Amino acid sequence: MTKKIRAAIIGYGNIGKYVIDTITQSPDFEIAGIVRRNINNVPDELQGFVVTDSIVKLQNVDVAILCLPSRMLENSAKECLSLGINTVDSFDIHSEIKDLRSSLMAFAEKYNAVSVISAGWDPGSDSIIRTLMQAMTPVGLTYTNFGPGMSMGHTVAVKAIDGVKNALSVTIPKGTGIHRRMVYIEIQEGYAFEEITKAIQTDSYFVNDETHVFKVDNVDDLKDMGHGVKMERKGGSGSTQNQLLSFNMNVNNPALTAQMLVCAARASLKVQPGAYTLIEIPVIDLLPGNKEEWIDKLV
Repeated sequence: MTKKIRAAIIGYGNIGKYVIDTITQSPDFEIAGIVRRNINNVPDELQGFVVTDSIVKLQNVDVAILCLPSRMLENSAKECLSLGINTVDSFDIHSEIKDLRSSLMAFAEKYNAVSVISAGWDPGSDSIIRTLMQAMTPVGLTYTNFGPGMSMGHTVAVKAIDGVKNALSVTIPKGTGIHRRMVYIEIQEGYAFEEITKAIQTDSYFVNDETHVFKVDNVDDLKDMGHGVKMERKGGSGSTQNQLLSFNMNVNNPALTAQMLVCAARASLKVQPGAYTLIEIPVIDLLPGNKEEWIDKLV
């Protein structure tokens, strides 16, 4: 029997819950354990799993799937890599991906491990589609239009701002890659709405977009995990112009992110030590099983 990939899940929020679901549907994986801050109150659905507060307390971990806010990922990845454990994450601050890749590259190579970064759906699977579109039409323009739907990364960023009790950030596409951010917040007592609004609008997640902030009584009444993307490219193949390409999907945000993270975890065991974005990984390595069978089926 082929040895299963032992994955540790670090963080148990929306993505962590869906990663567990994805792994239980993946016959080549097993869960080595879940790492979370609060181990004194373990939810019923985690009964039967090893739950701990540190990756060092888990045994024989092949890969750690980091289900943490983007701004917490780097330190967690370095801790795992220093133990020789591969990591995958869904880091989503596009402007900082190159720096994170460079930072983790040294750790991964030093400890003979692999880190696959920004391996959600955007950045992640959408990045692969953009790369393919670029190859198909080398000259032209690509527009990535998100939503309408909940952005997990933006929502987490708002929740981290002082005075915010709960939050939801919804992305509304305006076309040609331009977006409006609709942010709904519950405010902690003693904080001023105007100051929180300014902090949100100047945060790096929001500063480049039109952002509207609304105070509401109950954010949970507004939440919907649905999201989507439409990518369009108009360009040229060789000297032939007016090639029109389009990719569209509507998804459950954390479910697709989790699926891509598990695929990236699988692929991390098939490449040389180092740090990679998803477009550097052969797409066939994301799939389980025999490569020859996939070639016969998909090519």
